[in-house]
Amino acid sequence: MDPSATRRLRQVEEHVRFENAHDLDGLMSTFGASGFYDDAPWSERHEGLEGVRSYYQTLLPAATDFHIEVKQRHVAEDCVVLEVELTGTQLGAWRGLPATGRRFDFPLCAVYTFDEQDRLAGERIYYDRITVLRQLGVVSEPTSLKGRLGALLLHPVSVIPALLGIRRKADSTSSAAH
Repeated sequence: MDPSATRRLRQVEEHVRFENAHDLDGLMSTFGASGFYDDAPWSERHEGLEGVRSYYQTLLPAATDFHIEVKQRHVAEDCVVLEVELTGTQLGAWRGLPATGRRFDFPLCAVYTFDEQDRLAGERIYYDRITVLRQLGVVSEPTSLKGRLGALLLHPVSVIPALLGIRRKADSTSSAAH
């Protein structure tokens, strides 16, 4: 591995170590002069060091036992990609959801980019947010009783015709054309 790739991987590993320690100042020290944090499943981009700090200030207190376990490391010429498993318990408010006291455990992929000094320019994360919301008790599987009742109550215009076997006009028109 070339020296720049080694420095970048070391910087990412330090970043994860600070995340696991819930050390916000240490975490912020891994970024360069500016930074960004993209939470892709929520279509959020946090620009600048204050934006990144603000993101972590809401995330870390929501799950004080939040932990990242690195499963795979992939070092490319212009980025480092980590495949990780996130675990924790939602003990504080998160995204408008009050503490549920429920555990979460899900895979996540993080892509780290770098500035000219091999410090973090930014981090972009990808994960299945429905899995997280299901684990926190907010979303139910549509095949479960709770999921069926929720769908009926929240989406009666879609669900009732489906239950009665009535096809929407747009569906039957497109079927007839084929």
